[in-house]
Amino acid sequence: MSLKNLTDVSYFRLNNEINRPVNGQIPLHKDREALKAFFHENVLPNTKSFATISDKIAYLLEHDYLEEAFIQAYRPEFIEELAQALKNENFRFKSFMAAYKFYQQYALKTNDGHYYLESIEDRVLFNALYFADGNEELARDLAMEMINQRYQPATPSFLNAGRSRRGELVSCFLIQVTDDMNAIGRSINSALQLSRIGGGVGISLSNLREAGAPIKGFAGAASGVVPVMKLFEDSFSYSNQLGQRQGAGVVYLDVFHPDILNFLSTKKENADEKIRVKTLSLGITVPDKFYELARNNEDMYLFSPYSIEREYGVPFSYIDISSKYDELVANPNITKTKIKARDLETEISKLQQESGYPYIINVDTANRTSPIDGKIIMSNLCSEILQVQTPSQINDAQEFVKLGTDISCNLGSTNVLNMMTSPDFGRSIRTMTRALTFVTDASSIEAVPTIKNGNDQAHTIGLGAMGLHSYFAQHHMTYGSPESIEFTSIYFMLMNYWTLVESNNIARERGKTFVNFDKSTYADGSYFDKYITGQFVPQSDLVKELFAGHFIPQAEDWINLRQAVMAHGLYHQNRLAVAPNGSISYINDCSASIHPITQRIEERQEKKIGKIYYPANGLSTDTIPYYTSAYDMDMRQVIDVYAAATEHVDQGLSMTLFMRSEIPMGIYEWKTETKQTTRDLSILRHYAFNKGIKSIYYIRTFTDDGEEVGSNQCESCVI
Repeated sequence: MSLKNLTDVSYFRLNNEINRPVNGQIPLHKDREALKAFFHENVLPNTKSFATISDKIAYLLEHDYLEEAFIQAYRPEFIEELAQALKNENFRFKSFMAAYKFYQQYALKTNDGHYYLESIEDRVLFNALYFADGNEELARDLAMEMINQRYQPATPSFLNAGRSRRGELVSCFLIQVTDDMNAIGRSINSALQLSRIGGGVGISLSNLREAGAPIKGFAGAASGVVPVMKLFEDSFSYSNQLGQRQGAGVVYLDVFHPDILNFLSTKKENADEKIRVKTLSLGITVPDKFYELARNNEDMYLFSPYSIEREYGVPFSYIDISSKYDELVANPNITKTKIKARDLETEISKLQQESGYPYIINVDTANRTSPIDGKIIMSNLCSEILQVQTPSQINDAQEFVKLGTDISCNLGSTNVLNMMTSPDFGRSIRTMTRALTFVTDASSIEAVPTIKNGNDQAHTIGLGAMGLHSYFAQHHMTYGSPESIEFTSIYFMLMNYWTLVESNNIARERGKTFVNFDKSTYADGSYFDKYITGQFVPQSDLVKELFAGHFIPQAEDWINLRQAVMAHGLYHQNRLAVAPNGSISYINDCSASIHPITQRIEERQEKKIGKIYYPANGLSTDTIPYYTSAYDMDMRQVIDVYAAATEHVDQGLSMTLFMRSEIPMGIYEWKTETKQTTRDLSILRHYAFNKGIKSIYYIRTFTDDGEEVGSNQCESCVI
């Protein structure tokens, strides 16, 4: 028997029996039976065995499954010792879904697909050896963090580390387009290259002149952003990793761009096929001024990027619309059109109801809270990456006259459940920071010079979290309660503190900081003011108890850290970001990201298998009351939890809002009917803005027929 001809297996049937209550009880033991059967019927008989780890590595090297360089960086006896240490941890998957996802998507298989070549201990071993880059102590620490599931690298890193035939280790990319044909052509090539490598690609189109704008030297007029969107969509469809996955991209447009209504129309169900985009995601950047105009029910002016760049000498994205709004309105040299702000707000809400789009980037909030000199102008395919960029200038030979900076993201997540039992929270975070640093140092995307330039200058990483709702439920905290909000704040404060400590350590060791560190609020020390004067320590008895035994930095610790950072700098321009997660959270047996679960027994549709059921971690009679579905929650509770984390996160958090098409009465005090309306979404967006939320990912709507509108496409962040 091999993986290609498995017959008469029982684990899918056993797993499906979870969804059939017996005497009113969920038969959770059936999932454990499915897990046992999966190993007995699938994994054990179809795993190629070796006498020792050295024999296995020799085989993998000989048959070109592993790179040789990272293995040769270690003593053979150390590798054997570390492999044994991993085995001694006695790791066990806790659910059928976790084991199934690992062996289907992450475990190395023979070229013919007949046999497994890796266990999870092997994948962890190769990750640890690869990311530690010859440092035995770091390799040991990293292996323990991963096998105890305190740390989970993002899919591209975890899947590809050490493999000789692999994709990139980074998760996603962000590029901007400036207002000329050379930049458009170069950006399409960049999208092709980046989609081929893997990961989602975010593209800002805000700088492009609007439809009808003049073109110098030609009698005709510009066609606007929609035809360019179609070009990008076709590029992603073509560059799809040999058909293994759909290329994934998102395009961003500023809400004050004259083409904003046409931009939104491309996702409408009744859109003309000439303009409709089916696979491209949409996002909008929203300055503070839009919220003010909508709140006051005023007219709003849309400003021509063409005339703004002529007048101010910089691309549209780099103008502060909120501060210059009145000046732009009064300037006769700026071409502008007038619409009602609330009409546009309603159009945004209608589209979110219909499709889940557009993502919302509160761009002024992101810039106001950023410690980095420069301008954030966009985000990525999952809305959690928020970093400064600079524009390029390209001549007719497609050469860079001025090389700007774009963004690549390498991500990883802490598992809240297991981090809270870490013997040393700080050492765990510092170890993870080192692993992510290797990824950013090893990344060199030569095909897209702006990406390479941005990475070389910024050394950014994105450490996040998953399993927050699982932790709340197991400690009898209601999601969105004051204690849960306080816990979230302290947890992310600790992540912030320890990544700062380690980034400072790396800068001191290497004598190197990120470019323009001296212009940041880290350099002048003002970044640390709120931590020195504020009270970011546990206040309630419950949260004090939960963090008992963990080091909590006091004002004196922040003062010492400020002095160290001002003296030696930071290596990483950005350190924290919370991705949405997905299958990678199943492997970790926890709830995805920091949002609430959607189902106590989650139903997943697998392509060729059918349905697989996943019970929430620790689901029991004891925890059921705390495992409320996101669809049955007041979304302000979710926003409050995300706001507590946001205060400590230097980038963004991928926050999805979960709505029902028929909202039960009593959840929202303004509701007089059950039907979801555009007003509901507008109120929640304004609430999020007022709470300091930087971005909103999908709006997912659960409809009467059991369907979900608004689904996830970014495999690199989600899986």
